[in-house]
Amino acid sequence: MRQSVLLKSLLALGALAPWLASASDVIELNKDNFKTIVDAEDPMLVEFFAPWCGHCKALAPKYELAATTLKEQNIKLAKVDCTVEEDICKEHGIGGYPTLKVFRNGTPTDYNGPREEEGIVQYMVKQSLPAVSELTAATHEEFQKKDKVVVVAYLTSSTEAPAPVFSEIAEKHRDSYLFGQTTDKDAIKAAGVTPPAVVVYKQFDDGRSDFKGASFDELPAFIKENATPLIDQIGGDNYPTYAESGLPLAYLFVDPTDEAQRLKLVDSIKPIAAKYKGKVNFVWIDSIHYAGHAKNLNLVQEKWPSFAIQDIAASTKYPLDQTIDISPDTIEDFVSQFVGKKLEPSLKSEPIPEKQEEGTFVLVGKQFDEVIFDDSKDVFVEFYAPWCGHCKRLAPIWEELGQRYAGQKDKITIAKMDATENDLPLSAPFTISGFPTIKFKRAGTKDFIDFDGERTLESLIEFVEQKAANSLVSVAESTSTAEATPESTPVPAAEKHDEL
Repeated sequence: MRQSVLLKSLLALGALAPWLASASDVIELNKDNFKTIVDAEDPMLVEFFAPWCGHCKALAPKYELAATTLKEQNIKLAKVDCTVEEDICKEHGIGGYPTLKVFRNGTPTDYNGPREEEGIVQYMVKQSLPAVSELTAATHEEFQKKDKVVVVAYLTSSTEAPAPVFSEIAEKHRDSYLFGQTTDKDAIKAAGVTPPAVVVYKQFDDGRSDFKGASFDELPAFIKENATPLIDQIGGDNYPTYAESGLPLAYLFVDPTDEAQRLKLVDSIKPIAAKYKGKVNFVWIDSIHYAGHAKNLNLVQEKWPSFAIQDIAASTKYPLDQTIDISPDTIEDFVSQFVGKKLEPSLKSEPIPEKQEEGTFVLVGKQFDEVIFDDSKDVFVEFYAPWCGHCKRLAPIWEELGQRYAGQKDKITIAKMDATENDLPLSAPFTISGFPTIKFKRAGTKDFIDFDGERTLESLIEFVEQKAANSLVSVAESTSTAEATPESTPVPAAEKHDEL
């Protein structure tokens, strides 16, 4: 009996399977329908993905939900499987997954929004509207609430100055904010302003900020400053916004299970955030979910609350000593010292190895300047991550390369550095954006040359002999049959339980 019921259930599911497979609101594009569908839409969001890509898998359910929500507004979302539709992806210069692009009647631009449902919806709604929406008294109040940040200009004319300047600003920043303008006297009266005027409406803090600048040229900076809450929770969806602001980011790491403590701490540092508004952005962050990011900021103890400042533009970090109790006074003193340039950045480094027993030199942050800027030697260095598959495949080849030049360590250093456990010092004129990153510095110079060839022993030796300033001789040819590994692995962003 049970088997019969189970069989019937399975048969029913089998009958439903084709319907379930087609129930997605995300359109699947291929070489036969891509141009026809994309050229007809303005706008349309297209995801270029690979089925094996972890970040694509994480995005998939959020993308589906956004597609369902946006369907009601006649905004379509689509996807292209780049493992199948290679020509389409090559034509659009897809170099990593997932890549999202906004198409307007077939013309693509990069998608620069969040990668979660609400953020995708908000971004695409902005794309569907004109750069500046014309408002009346009837639509004015509703428009103010359409997004977290809405910018409205109150003017006497929609064509005369300063309307053209406002339109230019709106066109340039339409991806980030919603813009509207009105000449309706009742709407202007309801706003309580005298035209020309601009108000930034926001769903946080005091709800609105009135522009008082002398010229509309100052408006973009004003919007940017007032579009960020005094202190907000940060996560993978809004981290890019903070990163692109250009301002240092002050993190308050809190225990998410202690809601009372979090609310008390956040409220207590709001005056500090207000004092340094425009100089430092303040956020609070889930210390459990983002324990990996705390470690990345050199907060080594799992002790909460903790505090750190990250200067994203300079790639520097300033953790507050975790032996000091967190309070408004200690935070204000620390931020004051940071703004006054009285703090030294923290450099994460593994201990200096007591012995160098491998063919390659194991480099750590504390020895970077000493080893890398030794003018008597050519230096070839690999920056890797232990979890990186491409790095693992390169490891035996890199070790053999080191053995090849082991007898000439007075002329060349073949080095490797775990970039997840060691920071680059300020003296390094580059940053690490993918693994492995391989750099060569000629003896007597300060310039770094990127290696982007095939990662075979032969290619590496040829590169060294072409670029070296010193005269080098490699040992006998190797019998290594390791495969080339030309790809690189991007540094992961917004992992669910690790780093931002």
